[in-house]
Amino acid sequence: MKPSVTYLHLLKHTPFFTSLTTDQLRWVIGHSHEWEAQAGTVVAQCNDREKTGGDQPMWILLDGGWQVEAGQRAYPADHASAGKWFSAATTTTTGAACRLVTTEHSYVMKIERADFDAMLAQGFAFGPHLDAGRRYYNELFAAPAELAK
Repeated sequence: MKPSVTYLHLLKHTPFFTSLTTDQLRWVIGHSHEWEAQAGTVVAQCNDREKTGGDQPMWILLDGGWQVEAGQRAYPADHASAGKWFSAATTTTTGAACRLVTTEHSYVMKIERADFDAMLAQGFAFGPHLDAGRRYYNELFAAPAELAK
């Protein structure tokens, strides 16, 4: 991936960030890293044993597309869908091996867990996006019924 510049006027139109104030957007820009990624770039791995669930960064899809690849399946998402954010922490309860891969030329943002937790503590309006994503990832990583017996 190649470092990229985050522009305030573009970030405020990105679905994950549309509810934030200008000051909050500036705070996000100051506490994150934007990357340009070509199609097929591995953005994150779910089985990163060096980090615990609480240490896993948040990845936000700003533009383009990505997919979670788990087993023989792929689950695509774009910047306006429930899967527009990802953290390997969502897979820590299942221990599922997976990876997050761009499906087209994309821009992604990495926010370290401590910075993201600080944003939440300051009241950044991410709730609806996080809730939709949690439901999406809970379904995606749920054990098949025949395995849960």
